[in-house]
Amino acid sequence: LEYLSNRTASVTEIAKFFDMPITTASLHLKKLEDANIVSSRTKPGKHGQQRIYTRLYDTVVLNLGKHNSRKKSKRFKTAMPVGAFVHHDVVAPCGLATADELIGSVDDPVSFNEPDRYHAHLVWLTHGVLEYRFPNYTYELSEPKSIQLSIELCSEAAPSAEDWPSDISLDINNIRVGTWTSPGSFADRRGTLTPAWWADGNTQYGWLKVWQVDQQGSHIDGLTVSSVSIKDLSLPDQPYISVRIGVDDNAVNKGGMNIFGRGFGDHTQDIVMDIRY
Repeated sequence: LEYLSNRTASVTEIAKFFDMPITTASLHLKKLEDANIVSSRTKPGKHGQQRIYTRLYDTVVLNLGKHNSRKKSKRFKTAMPVGAFVHHDVVAPCGLATADELIGSVDDPVSFNEPDRYHAHLVWLTHGVLEYRFPNYTYELSEPKSIQLSIELCSEAAPSAEDWPSDISLDINNIRVGTWTSPGSFADRRGTLTPAWWADGNTQYGWLKVWQVDQQGSHIDGLTVSSVSIKDLSLPDQPYISVRIGVDDNAVNKGGMNIFGRGFGDHTQDIVMDIRY
């Protein structure tokens, strides 16, 4: 991280500087990228594509708190399959796929009613919204301090486009938490988990984005995006937590959306919700 403080660098340059194998450097960099401490992009090199890394933060603060054996923090964490939406309003081109095959017919919103949608590991749409309902156990626990949702996402272009911005928004209990503008629909390389049957030219992977609402406000990847706080979400008021993800009809950048599950893209996860009390 200190090495990347005033420069960007390829994995080859980083491995050479630290006198370590490229494979070892790649493992370290993947951990840092998964933790959203660095980001990467690809650009043409002498022998094909090379990945360039950038440090995202100058300061990282760890609040260790004080030990109190009488007060133990509580946490509820769960994962929702990307196909387990309870409501959809999507516009074609659109579709769903498991790790083995397509579900229903491509570009037909009727396929979003297929029972097999629960097995989907990839969902895409041109614009519209998907609603998921997570179980709400806040009535059994103390007042929630924060809620976090992590999702692998990108824009949707047919079949892909590096420069294809899209405003992807997240609502919790019908409250707009924040909007992330995805830069494109990525196919410069195959996704780490993307199955072999998926064509090379199709969108391959997304970026793992983290929305968090706490007592101070709402954040995306640690950057404050609104003043909406955890109390504004009224979490204890109903037996489920509604999460709506989509691209509004009136979005400035209406470039669609891909949601990647644990069998597609780069990250072995579905939509993960993490509530702390």
